[in-house]
Amino acid sequence: MAISRILLYYAFVPLADPEAVRLWQRALCEGLGLRGRIIVSPHGINGTVGGEVGALKQYAKATREHPALSGLEVKWSDGGAEDFPRLSVRAREEIVAFGAADQLRVDEDGVVGGGEHLSPEEVHRLVEERGDDVVFFDGRNSFEARIGRFRDAVVPETGTTRDFLAELDSGRYDHLKSRPVVTYCTGGVRCEVLSALMRGRGFEEVYQIDGGIVRYGETYGDAGLWEGSLYVFDRRMHLEFTPQALTIGRCEACGEPARAFANCADPACRRLVLLCPECSTPGARCPAGCATGAPAA
Repeated sequence: MAISRILLYYAFVPLADPEAVRLWQRALCEGLGLRGRIIVSPHGINGTVGGEVGALKQYAKATREHPALSGLEVKWSDGGAEDFPRLSVRAREEIVAFGAADQLRVDEDGVVGGGEHLSPEEVHRLVEERGDDVVFFDGRNSFEARIGRFRDAVVPETGTTRDFLAELDSGRYDHLKSRPVVTYCTGGVRCEVLSALMRGRGFEEVYQIDGGIVRYGETYGDAGLWEGSLYVFDRRMHLEFTPQALTIGRCEACGEPARAFANCADPACRRLVLLCPECSTPGARCPAGCATGAPAA
């Protein structure tokens, strides 16, 4: 029986012809029977694809044959092609939609002016040396932090990634500009951009976790500074690093511990609602009435 997995990656490198890369990537994935999401832009490529392990290895090898992507690093996760409804390969202005394409510079070494990369072990050393002065800054949509986040993290009020520019320019976080700030996100790609935007706005000491929450969880599981579940943008909806993971979310209907989101059954809403197993029944709707909220999965 073939073993399936999910492969995640990103690379910030100049790509002169994103549309040509898009067509090549789509043909490559279709030929290998992979499904998932890939975004290509002049700044690089970002992908999450699922399928049989052998096909994913062929995919990674073929992708690295592109001169600009020869050093591509990949991460592996449980799952497979069945966790994605289809294959989506798109060319866009940004591989992460901050609405800041004109503020981002990329060269052969990656994002210019981004935060310093720290391994999970280096994150712990920084906390040991600097103590409570260290600030963890969530680089995801705020609803993701409802089920998992770093202990005592700052979680900006963001419904989409595009909200970060307004948040950073609001002055709410100016008091953090002289402190060591560790940005974090699922796999690291959002923090590549966020850390550069923060440094461009006067944050003096900005870091990012190399490989994001995924790599941190692989290193420390639930025995470190991370608490709860990790939201993921596929049919799994969330994952836990160990059976000891805390459940920090609260059901919107009854207040009991919850770690899984469900789409509101109202076709006009489809908001993501955090529900416990007992309340997550077929046809479940927003307990407080449908309103604009977290984006649908």
